[in-house]
Amino acid sequence: MANWSDPRPSAAPFGGAASGTRTEARDAGLRSYMLSVYNYMASGVLLTGIVALGFALSGYAQAVFGTPLRWVVALAPLAFVFAMSFGQGKFSTSTLKAMFWGFAVAMGLSLSSIFFVYSPIAIAQAFAATAAGFAALSLYGYTTKRDLSAFGTFLIIGLVGLIVASLINLFVNSGPLGLLISLVGVLLFAGLTAYDTQRTKSLYFQVAGYGPEMVGKAVVMSALSLYLDFINMFLFILRLFGGNRD
Repeated sequence: MANWSDPRPSAAPFGGAASGTRTEARDAGLRSYMLSVYNYMASGVLLTGIVALGFALSGYAQAVFGTPLRWVVALAPLAFVFAMSFGQGKFSTSTLKAMFWGFAVAMGLSLSSIFFVYSPIAIAQAFAATAAGFAALSLYGYTTKRDLSAFGTFLIIGLVGLIVASLINLFVNSGPLGLLISLVGVLLFAGLTAYDTQRTKSLYFQVAGYGPEMVGKAVVMSALSLYLDFINMFLFILRLFGGNRD
């Protein structure tokens, strides 16, 4: 019987081959998109580490942290996050990329203080543990069939509670409370890693049809989310198990 739906003799009935081609193209696009996200995220973490170590060894860090400029260094990364989050609609992809690299540098300057509190071995061990945990959790978030969006509200509420508890502990300086905050922080950002990975994957299917500019913005903002999950999990693990130089 002739295939009336497609005049090509080799075409599959009812457009089966075309459907398969579209699926393969979509899967290839998703893989390319996720690879770009992880490349940006990993490069940002690497840049932050280089800047943090270089600034700490330069001798300038101790001078800066002993002056009111320490507040500028500490708050600069937060300013980048707010600017990128609220301005992503009007910023071009190239601007967001530049801001991402600026954020990574600012975070490196801010994190240089950990080299005066923790030993290099403790920092290396915390980083290795974070990298292993992040990889496993992100893989779970990417491959699981379970919808993790239901946990989003719970995780955001937990994050707000964690920030409030951390602010309170700045004034009371409670050791047990600090330990609890670090433990909850590790668990919270572990959950956020899986959740944000799945959200990043879902975001691709929402923006893929809007062209490379929109996809590029999604790549940068998704890399920023995963970067923040990684860095915060690293800091809480370091506080939980790192001890100090003494």
